[in-house]
This record gives sequence, C-alpha cells and structure tokens, in this order.
Amino acid sequence: MQIDRRTFLKSAAAGAVAVAINKPAAEEVRNGMPYRALGRTGEMVSLLCIGGSHIGQRRVSEKDAIAIMRTAVDEGVNFFDNAWAYYDGVSEERMGKALKDGYRDKVFLMTKHKGRTPENARRYLEDSLRRLDVDVIDLWQFHEVIRPEEPGEIYTSGAIEVALKAKEEGKIRYIGCTGHHYPFIQAEMITRGFPWDAIQMPLNVFDHHFRSFEKEVLPLATERGIGVIAMKTLGGSPGAIPRTGAASVSECLRYAMSLPVATVCSGIDSMEILRENLRTAKTFTPMSAEEKAELLARTAQNAVDGAHETYKTAWHRDIQRSMTQNRPT
Repeated sequence: MQIDRRTFLKSAAAGAVAVAINKPAAEEVRNGMPYRALGRTGEMVSLLCIGGSHIGQRRVSEKDAIAIMRTAVDEGVNFFDNAWAYYDGVSEERMGKALKDGYRDKVFLMTKHKGRTPENARRYLEDSLRRLDVDVIDLWQFHEVIRPEEPGEIYTSGAIEVALKAKEEGKIRYIGCTGHHYPFIQAEMITRGFPWDAIQMPLNVFDHHFRSFEKEVLPLATERGIGVIAMKTLGGSPGAIPRTGAASVSECLRYAMSLPVATVCSGIDSMEILRENLRTAKTFTPMSAEEKAELLARTAQNAVDGAHETYKTAWHRDIQRSMTQNRPT
C-alpha cells in the first residue's frame, strides 16, 4: 500500500500524543483492575489480557475454558486475544461461546490472521466472525509477520485495503499487526507508514538483552501513539524464563507491565493461574529504576544468546534461508 502525504501527516500528528518511553500509560481502575489507553484509539483496556491460544488446548475442557474467560471478565479483564490459526479454530469457537449471555458487551475482542493476499484476508475474516459468532471484531491484526519479504507483501498486495474495507463495513474497528522473531521486520511494518492502531510484540526481561523488541520496536510504536500489546512475557510457553530460575512469574509480568504498554497478554489454562495473574495485575506498582536494574543484571547471563527465547531462535530452515537472502546489510 502506498501511503500518500495526507495520510502520512495525519498519522504523524496522531503520534504526537504518544506516552514517554520509560513510563507505563496513564491508568484508571475498574473493579480493582488497572486500565490503560490503547494508544490513540481512545479505548481503555485492562492491564491483563487473556491469551487466546491456551484456552483452545485439548487438555483444557471447553467448560473450564469458558469458566476461565467469564471469571476473568467478572474480575475486571476486558481484553481478549485470539487468532484464526489457534487449534484449528477451537480457540475462537470457545471464546465465542464464552461471550454469550451479555459477555460480548464487556469485552474488547481481538483476533489475528495470516492473510497476505486479499482473497486469504477476506476468508480469514469471515471465518473468524463465524467462529466467534460476532458481528464485529474490535481489533483485527496481521499475525506473525516474521519473514523479511512480508511487510512488502502486506503493503502492496491489497491485504491492507481488505482491512480498511472491513472497517468501513463495520466488521472490524481497529487494525494492527504482530511480530515474533526479528525486531527489524516489525519495525519496517511501522516505518513503511500505515497508521496502525495497535501492535503486538514479545516483551520480557530476556528480550531486553537479546535481539530486543523493547529497544528496537517499542520506541517506534509509542512515539507514534500505537497501542502496544505485550506478549511472551514469560519467554514463551511454557514459562521459559521462570524455568531458568532467573525470575519469577510475578517478576516477569511486573516487568512487562512497567513498560509503556496498554495490556499484557497472558496464556492462562487454569483457574489457579488466572487467580495468580489477577493478583499480580490488581496489586501492580511500576518497578523502580533500582528494581529494574537488579532484575536485568540477574537475568543477563541466561538471556545473552536467546537460547530461552525459542520463538526467536528455533526457526524453520526455509525462514532461515529467507533471512540470509533478504536481510538488509
């Protein structure tokens, strides 16, 4: 997609309202849960977000998954994450069932897709609307933009135009994108100029030390007023960072929550984990500079080569080949 001068200037002006990079977004409290502004959208979202992948796992029953989601809403959570690809649609279908009985009106609903052509993007959107059994998705994100060629594909194929058309039709309200492996690829999604409403990225205490989204992408997003959704705050599933002993679950969550993010996406597959994460969110206070420095010093050795952030380092061979051929010099 070619961004004209008027669109660019409008986006730049909107970015002027961005928050400072070293401070969390302004908050209010509802039902004991901190709420933050989702970038320049004007939406207020809960500091804790329910991750969509875990609730679709086979070992979690549909009944339990629905109970987890509804309890989260009752406790003040209003941001729900999901994706077309999660468990062949089971995650979206279960979430759709959880949103019955008035719960849809209480939730800011997000799902993601890998549509890189107009045809695929339209199909994924209609599939997600059907599975979730809703008329509108609040935030629809281009999912897992991980290859160097993908920003160009998304911008020029007509896929963004599909999202804009869906917004005009009232099927979606906001448009975003996500990245996982290399920060420079997600940075390009921003710097090419489309005024994204939200962006989702790995943010954790290990990421700070290795191929860092916190250092390379987060500043670009905040200075443009793009709402930031933190993911993989434990280093990826299942809890890679706590398993090393370098930091506890609560420290990992609190570190991410202390960044200028709107919400922290957490994979929750039991009522026990939900209760623990609710407690962390509801008692949250930002880390002091001293606390942050101590935690970063303590985790540096485990983080240096990315061995525990396997979503960055355990690549398929064809993606590695693409990186070798296409990475900028």
